[in-house]
Amino acid sequence: MKANLTTQGTPARQKSRRAFVGSLSLALPAASLLLASACQRGGGQGDKFVIGFSQANKAEPWRTWMDSSLMKEAAKHPQLEIAYADAQQDNSKQVADVENFLRQRVDLLIISPNEAKPLTGVVKRVFENGIPVIVLDRSIEGDSYTTFIGADNREIGHAAGDYAAQLLGGKGNVVEIKGLPGSTPAVDRNAGFREAVAAHPGIKIVADPVADWLRDKGREQAEAALRANEKIDLVYGHNDPMAMGAYLAATAMNRAEGLKIIGIDGLPGPEGGAKAVLDGKLDATFLYPNCGTEAIETAVKILNKEQAPKKITPPTARITKENAAQFINE
Repeated sequence: MKANLTTQGTPARQKSRRAFVGSLSLALPAASLLLASACQRGGGQGDKFVIGFSQANKAEPWRTWMDSSLMKEAAKHPQLEIAYADAQQDNSKQVADVENFLRQRVDLLIISPNEAKPLTGVVKRVFENGIPVIVLDRSIEGDSYTTFIGADNREIGHAAGDYAAQLLGGKGNVVEIKGLPGSTPAVDRNAGFREAVAAHPGIKIVADPVADWLRDKGREQAEAALRANEKIDLVYGHNDPMAMGAYLAATAMNRAEGLKIIGIDGLPGPEGGAKAVLDGKLDATFLYPNCGTEAIETAVKILNKEQAPKKITPPTARITKENAAQFINE
């Protein structure tokens, strides 16, 4: 059974709290009906719950993976309805989306913030209005939330730096392609990587452009760095799409031979980072758990008035050619 899902612009629930039909219903626009009958909260008839899910964007494959995992887990709980909003990498839109969920009085908010600071205020308002909040992947400032679920990005960045040093034998020119400024994964993946390579004076970071998590921008930035630097030994991308952009750029410019490339995400499937490692396009990637399953498991606990931890940190793993096959079908 597929989870019941609506997109913003549809009534999250009616006062009667109708039984779910058990099919994935992508909502039609119905803004005039919004909020008119969505003011009841908590338990209700038959203990039905509406979860507002504010996603930073759907442009990153990793987020599509997150959405899929979250909906798959939600389908196991027929008492849940997921009201979905895509912020489209726009802080202002995400603030408006969350304000909309607050007006609807959803039973619980799940949010993966586009950036930390711009979303902190609205998330705090939701939390202070008595609505439980689960923050995924990217944190906000302060602790006005119920639970944060996300891997340790600083640790992942440090592990990437250690492995880069190992691949380079402690010396070489590196390009770091960074994610969206202001997002905590980009900040922490940078900091951890820099900490690790600082122990190796022979490693020089010759360029650190921003590509906002996107493959095409990663390719553009890698092309610029390759043109500007005669010798580049390794590219570290804050995610696999940007790392793959670097691979495509280097291949097109006949600079791929001997170039080491490291990414982060480790997505399964034929287009994922694990397969890219197995195919020799990336030298390594680091698993970044999508947390979708954990988000729903935690939401169910909270909605059932059970205790949930303030922080959940799923484990990561280094994926190389030796172990990539086991991650492709996960």
